[in-house]
Amino acid sequence: MAATQAAHGRKVIPARVKNHDLVEKKRRDLVDAAVGLFIRKGFHRTTTRELAEAAGWSVGLLYEYVKTKEDVLYLVCEAIHGDMERALRERIGAEATGRATLEAAIAEYMRVCDRMQDAILLIYRETSALNGTLRRYVLRNEERITRIFEEILRRGLEDGTLRLRDDKALRLMAHNIVVLGHMWAFRRWFLAREFPLEEYTRVQTSLLLRELTNDLSGMRGTL
Repeated sequence: MAATQAAHGRKVIPARVKNHDLVEKKRRDLVDAAVGLFIRKGFHRTTTRELAEAAGWSVGLLYEYVKTKEDVLYLVCEAIHGDMERALRERIGAEATGRATLEAAIAEYMRVCDRMQDAILLIYRETSALNGTLRRYVLRNEERITRIFEEILRRGLEDGTLRLRDDKALRLMAHNIVVLGHMWAFRRWFLAREFPLEEYTRVQTSLLLRELTNDLSGMRGTL
């Protein structure tokens, strides 16, 4: 597991247990228990003992799999990003053109952001509690999500179904898409009163496509 994490640019969190499969399974159990506690109480107010109890462990057993409470928060952030990345990767290659893939990926991303809105808020709220090294790895994980949309946009440029001025504009557009998902998580308290998720996705996708195709075709029948 350590070699795989390093190969993908992820931070390797040491464990005393040497069985990699067991470490992966147990840490996922710990992450699942920690997410609810961190959302409800916050990172700083959650104790190590509470984390252990939520996972059904002793405190001593917890320290077999992590060294610090910060490690648990990092693993939570990594798991959230990993779940998002897997959901999006399933959409790449499923459609015929870059534009069709982009539309499908945006729709899936919005559904993921809706489903994981509390987890997204958790990352933004608690990442500052991590030390500089762990925080940089969390930001790298965020960049991997953005690169998925960069890949799709490049496919659209190559097959002629999308248009962008240059690579700098492409990267900015990828970040715009990611932020639109975060906006649903941050401002759903208001947006959901005005738009069902499907309509929010349709309107935002149409606005993006107007820029990406240099015409108004993506706007018809939407606004």
